[in-house]
Amino acid sequence: MRLSLLLATVLPLAAADFTAHTVATGLRGGYQVVVADLNHDGKPDLIALASGMPELVWFENPTWERHVIAGGLRQMINCAVVGDEIVLASEFSNQAKDSAGVVSVLRPNGDPRQPWSVTEIDRMPTSHRLRVAKIDGGKPIVVNAALTGPKAEPPDYRGQTPLVYYRAGEWKRHVISEENSGVVHGVWIIDWDGDAGPGRPGASGAGGDRPRVRPPRDRAHPRLVGARHRPRAPGGRVRHGDRSPRRPRGRRRRSPQMIAVEAGSLRS
Repeated sequence: MRLSLLLATVLPLAAADFTAHTVATGLRGGYQVVVADLNHDGKPDLIALASGMPELVWFENPTWERHVIAGGLRQMINCAVVGDEIVLASEFSNQAKDSAGVVSVLRPNGDPRQPWSVTEIDRMPTSHRLRVAKIDGGKPIVVNAALTGPKAEPPDYRGQTPLVYYRAGEWKRHVISEENSGVVHGVWIIDWDGDAGPGRPGASGAGGDRPRVRPPRDRAHPRLVGARHRPRAPGGRVRHGDRSPRRPRGRRRRSPQMIAVEAGSLRS
């Protein structure tokens, strides 16, 4: 009876009313939107990353005036904001042999409405997902998850796929893990074991026969193995953004994998 009364109370609640507002059009190959207060006025601004455009742009809240952060960029794929800096991955391709994987740090020259400086800090083929995390008492790092290994080729994209990070201010590459294999399409920053330290699950293409949780060697923190993603495309090639699984005829389906990396292992 109590359950019935609760449902009778909750169900009639009206859904939230949202109104659409067009901020921008013509963002060719629009891929990512990042929310950040770039001019420090207390209002969240929007960074729009479009892979088919040569400019990284931002829109100023509340008028949504468009500003160019930097131009002359090719095949941008992801960006992340760390303090007053933006870390950008560009010159991306699904095929490692065609992907320079340029990682750059963009800095404002006083006024964030004017063009920012661009400094290349790394090149790692198929640099793909950039995520911010805080370790060692809140010091920010930027995690860079490649899509495939540097020598991966279709249709299986075999090989070890690097997962690395950069410390803010230092901007040198540090390896987190080379255990992932195959296509890694996402990385999440979470407090995996509830100790206020973020773990980093990375999805990959190799694993065991079924999803399972298992501890690493020190048995202190769990590792989840499961949930595979293999993009599909004609001829076995990766088509970016396609989530449908594909198995070449006559080949055995391989199982998914997700790996949690403890934040303490990054303190090198």
